Amino acid sequence: MNIVLFGPPGAGKGTQAKVLMEKRGLPQLSTGDMLRAEIAAGSPLGRQVEDILAKGNLVPDATVIDIIANRYDRPDCANGAVFDGFPRTIAQAEALDAMLASRGKKIDVVIELKVDEAILLSRVEKRIKEGTARPDDNPETLKNRLGLYRNQTAPLLDYYGKQRKVVTIDGMAPIADVTRAIAAVLDGRRQG
Repeated sequence: MNIVLFGPPGAGKGTQAKVLMEKRGLPQLSTGDMLRAEIAAGSPLGRQVEDILAKGNLVPDATVIDIIANRYDRPDCANGAVFDGFPRTIAQAEALDAMLASRGKKIDVVIELKVDEAILLSRVEKRIKEGTARPDDNPETLKNRLGLYRNQTAPLLDYYGKQRKVVTIDGMAPIADVTRAIAAVLDGRRQG
């Protein structure tokens, strides 16, 4: 089963992707994690995207799509994957659909984690205080990323909605409740 976790930065996509990986054996394909690994490795790609991410901007589509395709072809993705932070634009969604179709696969469900943007800022501030913040976690970057999300990424709800793949879940609920709601959606899709 191929799942897209959808929502603004700080909505809990990474947390829920990790749960799906542990409970259902679906690898988490997080473009953010993959790009941060490139930065940590000091690769040419890492150096290229470091400045882009630090400003809260999006990495070019061709680069992200290549990284996702290479990762998806590994054996652990044979039964599907959880796409976390990808796609972010209509062009990426179309490229993802084409990449999956060329492998006889498709996106099965898009789970939107609906959240209150004002609370997202407090989540970032909490991560900073706890020392668990990523380098790109700061209020200014979050505001920029939320603007990009609203303008570029939110239209994906319509794109996937026309395919009848979007299910909205209250991302402000306690983590365990969000996890249960996602499990109910996936179990229902599997039977349906």
